[in-house]
Amino acid sequence: MKNDIFLGGLALVAALLVIAFPVQAQEEVSYKADIHPILHDYCLSCHQPGGKGYEASGLDMTTYQSLMKGTKFGSVIKPGDSFTSVLIQLVEGRAHASIKMPLGMEGGLSKKNINLLKKWVDQGAKEN
Repeated sequence: MKNDIFLGGLALVAALLVIAFPVQAQEEVSYKADIHPILHDYCLSCHQPGGKGYEASGLDMTTYQSLMKGTKFGSVIKPGDSFTSVLIQLVEGRAHASIKMPLGMEGGLSKKNINLLKKWVDQGAKEN
């Protein structure tokens, strides 16, 4: 009997916690609304046909399709895996400090922009 009361009380507490703290759905990052503006503002001056970054690597960031195509050395985005995506390694400076992107930008991208890029990649790097 005491066990039944204890288990009933425990179930009630668990139910109240679920109601009080619902799981927040992770907001989807949009390529068009969130990612493209970052690329446009910080990357396109070099990574478009004729730009220094494009000439050196072949990476064209003007469209979703060209970004996903990657460089002449391979892809820069691994959908679902921001940690091993080359783009994220470069903006975080994990590849090598001398090639931290955007090249020559004091301090690099903001943490907010890096986190948006990472979240987008982790969510599958969708064209949305």
